[in-house]
Amino acid sequence: MDGIVDVADDFDQMALVVDWLDACRNRDLTALLDLYADDATLECRCGEVKVKEGRAELESYWRPRLHALAPTAFGLEEITPTSEGVVLDYLSHEGKPVRIAFTFSRDAKIQRTACAPAGQGLREVAGVAEAGR
Repeated sequence: MDGIVDVADDFDQMALVVDWLDACRNRDLTALLDLYADDATLECRCGEVKVKEGRAELESYWRPRLHALAPTAFGLEEITPTSEGVVLDYLSHEGKPVRIAFTFSRDAKIQRTACAPAGQGLREVAGVAEAGR
């Protein structure tokens, strides 16, 4: 098909993760949710394990976290491309160090995220490789 670009090969995954951070910092829930695929999943192991799927569940997860942010919330520590997507080290809504792994859909949306406190390996959490150090 001439003129049609394969989006999966033509989008900047790292820029999408920076957009994710910006939406979080700006408390822009709509912009944040728009970055996710409709059937996206989120797994959080920062405390009690939470697994959310789809826009409504993601909204219920993110709304309270964006409501009250620590002064250092969503600060970028390190961002690393991996063979599966991107791994981001950042400061959570509470200002605590977190590592999150992103994988993406073919239409340039976030398909899956898995996070855990920094220092806890994501390999067993997310099923993705650790970021190279």
